[in-house]
Amino acid sequence: MSMREKLIGTWVLETYTEYPVDGSAPVYPFGEHPEGFIIYSADGYMSAQLSMPNRASFSSGDWFEGTDAEYRSQGLSYISYSGPFDVAEHSGELTHTIAISMFPNWIGQVQPRTVKLAGDTLELGNTSQYRSGGSAVNAKILWRRAKSLPSQ
Repeated sequence: MSMREKLIGTWVLETYTEYPVDGSAPVYPFGEHPEGFIIYSADGYMSAQLSMPNRASFSSGDWFEGTDAEYRSQGLSYISYSGPFDVAEHSGELTHTIAISMFPNWIGQVQPRTVKLAGDTLELGNTSQYRSGGSAVNAKILWRRAKSLPSQ
């Protein structure tokens, strides 16, 4: 089975850890028990949603009526992006092409990922450092294959 075939499906976020390249302590941008999914579809698209757990609700039931503080808090505790993905089977390189993102600076980028697949565990990482929270970091993101939902 190819790596592409092994990726297809839904994965549940286990951990997201950033390692500052200056050697300082690891950082957990979405807390030590984040929530999220990454989905790879058979037609070549992916979608990632990563969140802190227990995010506060807006005081208004209208999502256009949040306060500046509510929008800031939510923007710092959630990230999402989607687009095509590709796997170069000969090298094992996985790329995400960002078509839409909560962080608009990523739109149009092709982001390579390191991949380690072992059974129902998927580890993704970045291939080059990036900036997060004012520091240059490398990341390790662990996912576990989602269990199938019972038929309804």
